Amino acid sequence: MSEKEARQSGGSPEASGVTVSDLQELIRRKEEIEAQIKANYDVLESQKGVGMNEPLVDCEGYPRSDVDLYQVRTARHNIVCLQNDHKAVMKQVEEALHQLHARDKEKQARDLAEAHREALSHGQSQGLSLPQAFAKVNSISPGSPASIAGLQVDDEIVEFGSVNTQNFQSLQNIGSVVQHSEGKPLNVTVIRRGEKHQLRLVPTRWAGKGLLGCNIIPLQR
Repeated sequence: MSEKEARQSGGSPEASGVTVSDLQELIRRKEEIEAQIKANYDVLESQKGVGMNEPLVDCEGYPRSDVDLYQVRTARHNIVCLQNDHKAVMKQVEEALHQLHARDKEKQARDLAEAHREALSHGQSQGLSLPQAFAKVNSISPGSPASIAGLQVDDEIVEFGSVNTQNFQSLQNIGSVVQHSEGKPLNVTVIRRGEKHQLRLVPTRWAGKGLLGCNIIPLQR
């Protein structure tokens, strides 16, 4: 017996793993059965509308002569068989839909996991290519220019205005840039928890000491 025959005779689609084409075939079969049921009901309707339960004998117990008894009995028998077939196919359709839905959910979960792995891999590769920092923010005063610019404690500095990893020699390099940039925005690039952030810091006189309001310490290289 083929898979198609097994499905049509009531075999569960779970056995071989249902496909979309299997579901389409089941729906086609269901519609075909429904059309055959309607055709047989039309036969009963043409026979004085006897239906499925009307008696086929007259009041005296003799076979009715106003209807084709053979056609009526055949149509009734066909309807009963077709209704059983219809019930079986509907069960198969329900199982197929359930399996396809479950498979779709599994695929979505796999895709999500793969996307998550790619994101982690991308993040790790970015981390490997991050520039080397030369200094770190050790402390920040609330309300200071550094705080307003968004600097945070433990930010690792990879660029401070014109100062970068290649030309940094001492904190005097940063101090010189700050003194010559009072009131002017400086581009500051930091590494924060493995990610690169770009900030704009404006050295300004404020209520506290200095023009930044933060303590920066050099990193060992």
